[in-house]
Amino acid sequence: MSESEAQRLDQRPSWDEYFMEICRVVATRSTCLRRHVGAVLVSGRRILSTGYNGAPKNMKHCAELGGCYRQQLQVPSGERQELCRALHAEQNAIIQAAIHGVKLENVTAYCTTMPCVTCAKMLINADVERIVYEFDYPDELSRRMLEEAGVELVKWPEGAPE
Repeated sequence: MSESEAQRLDQRPSWDEYFMEICRVVATRSTCLRRHVGAVLVSGRRILSTGYNGAPKNMKHCAELGGCYRQQLQVPSGERQELCRALHAEQNAIIQAAIHGVKLENVTAYCTTMPCVTCAKMLINADVERIVYEFDYPDELSRRMLEEAGVELVKWPEGAPE
């Protein structure tokens, strides 16, 4: 192997870097006006499913309806999620796996944002063992439940302050 080939191999992204970059690309499909979130479910270095936040299929997006209802009501981030039209990225990733008959087992979830408590509960029941996330979300119950369930939480990049 030449020296330049060895250098190129040394510069390859780690698996976490690789899947987080894919997760960021997935988030670009989001139709949410407030926050673009992506999720990638991985097992054994294999992508099982992806999801992004947005309105349910065949339904209008907030932009088509004149804006975000929660924003119009000045609802802070992390509160009154029942007023939102969108499904969360993690929910869509789990739904896509179910639709396509993909078994979720020994899963790492890569998320651009720390999951909310609703998504945390779904990820726990979907056998997610590890969550790598980039941005925090104001939901302490989510963090407590994930820790209680034994789900490993990794703030990306690794070692970033929480």
